[in-house]
Amino acid sequence: MNGKQNNEIKNKTISNLIWRYAERCGAQGISFVISIVLARLLSPSEYGTIALVTVFLSIFQVFVDSGMGSALIQKKDADQLDFSTIFFFNIFMCLVIYGVFYAVAPLIANYYDNSELTAVIRVLGITIIISGVKNVQQAYVSKNLIFKKFFFSTLFGTMLAGVVGIVLAYMGFGVWALVAQQVVNTLVDTIVLWATVKWRPKMMFSFERLKGMFSYGWKLLLSNLLNTVYNDIRQLIIGKVYSGSDLAYYNRGKTFPNFVVNNINTSINSVLFPVMSQVQDDKEKLKNMTRRAIMTSSFIMWPFMFGLMATGKTVFILLLTEKWLPSLPFLYIFCFVSGMQPIHTANLNAIKAQGKSDVFLRLEVIKKTVGILIILGTMNISVFAIGMGSVFYTIFASVVNAFPNKSLLDYSYFEQIKDMIPSFLLSAAMFAIVYFLPLPKFLPLIIVLIIQVIVGAVVYVGGAKLFKMQAAEYAFSTLIKFKDRKKAA
Repeated sequence: MNGKQNNEIKNKTISNLIWRYAERCGAQGISFVISIVLARLLSPSEYGTIALVTVFLSIFQVFVDSGMGSALIQKKDADQLDFSTIFFFNIFMCLVIYGVFYAVAPLIANYYDNSELTAVIRVLGITIIISGVKNVQQAYVSKNLIFKKFFFSTLFGTMLAGVVGIVLAYMGFGVWALVAQQVVNTLVDTIVLWATVKWRPKMMFSFERLKGMFSYGWKLLLSNLLNTVYNDIRQLIIGKVYSGSDLAYYNRGKTFPNFVVNNINTSINSVLFPVMSQVQDDKEKLKNMTRRAIMTSSFIMWPFMFGLMATGKTVFILLLTEKWLPSLPFLYIFCFVSGMQPIHTANLNAIKAQGKSDVFLRLEVIKKTVGILIILGTMNISVFAIGMGSVFYTIFASVVNAFPNKSLLDYSYFEQIKDMIPSFLLSAAMFAIVYFLPLPKFLPLIIVLIIQVIVGAVVYVGGAKLFKMQAAEYAFSTLIKFKDRKKAA
């Protein structure tokens, strides 16, 4: 691969990463504001009800893609026949999945002794069919690195859905305000994406092509299913063994860290896989991409996580009121879990890009076996113990995810931790300074928060420049180059 091609890939990567990040920031920012308003209008128990339904929905949503979207992205010579085949296959699968979802709704409602769940599940399940319609469009956008298209569809859908949710919550519709918000969001997102992306399916289908991509995709499907079930099983257990309010506090503790993860890690994840797939035969370049992804995303992720931990109580009282303070311990837990995401994301994308879906599946089986044992050992202790189990799991998972790339890319776990540790240590120092910052108690909370944020930013950015961190220099130089290129254009 020549220098011109390398620069072209680099420029496309940066451009699409920024568009994807802008889309995630916009969507998550709007969703965050909406969730704050809804949290003030609705009770923790109502949030607990929708959390239970969302758990089951997310499990069924795994089958919507069936791993075929990733197969289209990973396949170098995917053409119109491939895309059309997967489109019609997905539509058929989504109709079947929704039928199953519809049928099991009463069983789920009976299990949780909540008759309202039946109707909620059946209405919310419509998003499965809608998602199936847009799935291949999303794969087309990712494969062709045109993430600008996501920006418009996601933001418009999120804003309109938020208005619907807030209006219904204010009118007293309770949990149905959250249901309507999710359905409208998915529907509008799909409509706008179809209006802005040129690809359309043609009346063609190939069982041979389907078989070829399914051999790659089914392993990712099973891997994603294991991951989704594992991630959601804690919520199912909390909802059954404990109370709806306990589940709401647990989920609310994840909201703020997830806000950052969905902005940063999701942006990197969605761009990294198609770009890595383009250079899958160049091991040295793939290693450099993996290393750069870990360093850069850790440099961005850890200060946000430690910053959230330092300002958590102020943020909760200011934005959510004191009724949500029981969520604070879970905020600390998930800040650490989220901070480890760069290692997971970079390693798994590198493995997928090389077509090693069999390795990907084996890793998931190993991780989830240990993860289930951790859950079984903590489920009857307390909700906090269940949350702490995820800390031990994420450390174990980071080792497992990194293991194959020692031989595939000559990039060991020790090297990866070494690349991440400068950002971690500087962020920890920033946390200590912000957390123990002596501020007068008479100051309004908003002023306290502003001072904490400013001090934290000065300490972190100043420290990064003082110690000449490699990740910082790369991040700053990339932003400058992108800004200069935009001016020249």
